[in-house]
Amino acid sequence: MNAQVVELNKAVAGLDAAEILKYASDLFGKEIAFATSLGLEDQAITHMIVKACPEMRIFTLDTGRLYQEVYDLLDKTQARYSHKIEVYFPDTAAVEQMVNEHGINLFYDSVEKRKLCCHIRKTQPLKRALKGCKAWVTGLRKEQSVTRTNLQTVEWDELNGLIKINPLLDWTEKQLRDFIDQHHIPYNPLHDQGFPSIGCQPCTRAIQPGEDVRAGRWWWERPDQKECGLHQA
Repeated sequence: MNAQVVELNKAVAGLDAAEILKYASDLFGKEIAFATSLGLEDQAITHMIVKACPEMRIFTLDTGRLYQEVYDLLDKTQARYSHKIEVYFPDTAAVEQMVNEHGINLFYDSVEKRKLCCHIRKTQPLKRALKGCKAWVTGLRKEQSVTRTNLQTVEWDELNGLIKINPLLDWTEKQLRDFIDQHHIPYNPLHDQGFPSIGCQPCTRAIQPGEDVRAGRWWWERPDQKECGLHQA
């Protein structure tokens, strides 16, 4: 599989983000999907998909603990693009068992319990959403985190056994903001209130000037731990 990743990275070298998406869509057909969390990056990619390869599936994960602004944006995005965004939820029984055993806010107790919560609310639903796929698209950028600086545009996702494609990997924050503004793409108003990265409400806060863009995610943990399990370092 490493050989395939190498060849795919060669094939997309020099292509812009929309061209990468079109290439991947043509290559994988119905066996590729885009996972959106409705962040700035994902809103930009949704716009590109609708324009360049509208047949590509788009889905999102509802953990049950998101900000209301995320749900409002989901409605607004589907209305703007007339493109269905599939919603996947965590298994009810698994959530009930976890909460009854460890408490409603278990994620504050330890990294292990936080990762358990992320696993049940995010990783397991992701696997269901990706069933039947050979590749998936993400909005990862190198600037987002110290855990993402060594990523490639095309990678092998060992956890899910799939090709992972990151079309915005080398985009800067300015490029992203300019693209959003240029195309009048709807986005979460929390981004203008100090939230560069938006996850579950109990685990996300606004950042202060000069802080890392991921500082508001699981702010009580070390910087090198700030992944939920969807994207392994």
